[in-house]
Amino acid sequence: MTKYFTNNFSVINLYKKPSIKSEIVTQMIYGDGFSLLKKTKKWLKIKIKEDNYKGYILNKKFTRYSIPSHKVAILKAKIYKFPNNQNKIGTLTFGSKIKALGKRAKFLKFEKGWIKNKDVKPFPYKEKNPFKKIGIFKNIKYKWGGKSFKGIDCSALVQVFLNFNKRYCPRDAKDQVKFFKKSIDLKKIKKNDLIFWKGHVAIALTKKKLIHAYGPMKKTVIMGINQTIERIKLTANLKIIGIKRP
Repeated sequence: MTKYFTNNFSVINLYKKPSIKSEIVTQMIYGDGFSLLKKTKKWLKIKIKEDNYKGYILNKKFTRYSIPSHKVAILKAKIYKFPNNQNKIGTLTFGSKIKALGKRAKFLKFEKGWIKNKDVKPFPYKEKNPFKKIGIFKNIKYKWGGKSFKGIDCSALVQVFLNFNKRYCPRDAKDQVKFFKKSIDLKKIKKNDLIFWKGHVAIALTKKKLIHAYGPMKKTVIMGINQTIERIKLTANLKIIGIKRP
């Protein structure tokens, strides 16, 4: 039986190679699980439980995996030392998972401290519209490999919302376009459809608008669908390679 551990740090980088100068290919947010493939004094080669992504993380003290009870449902949730609004000691990003150890007034206790009840949802909770809250990431900095409010990339924006809503989703756009089978014609596009270019993905908000973490603009932006298609063709010489309904 595979032994899993939990990432008990707010955000941790996963590198392509065992070097901090190597490319950051993704991140694990708080509560993500992983299995150990290889260990050295400084590095762990791991496989992430949620999406089977492999890479290297710095060898730190991680805890044994435990099934979470709640997940963060806002862009950033403050962690407090005590069950009050003082002594903030950290922050968890959207989709982070915790195991509640106790409750007091409007707060839940977990391994790192206290978090407001209103900032989390029970772990089994699902939205009818998985991208309902995607606007919370508007203007968040674009970061290659990022998965948090400190920086996010285009495919992570898709993945974190589907994962929050208990749905599997591959990490990279090149795998997402193959994973989602239902293809849609541009004329029939509707809310929540995914538009793919080589190495890029956007989420339709309406028939005419989309949201994407867009490298050239260095942030997550809402743009017109036609405007985006024209801009990407003009600047990167790329055409749409697929429109999928997740």
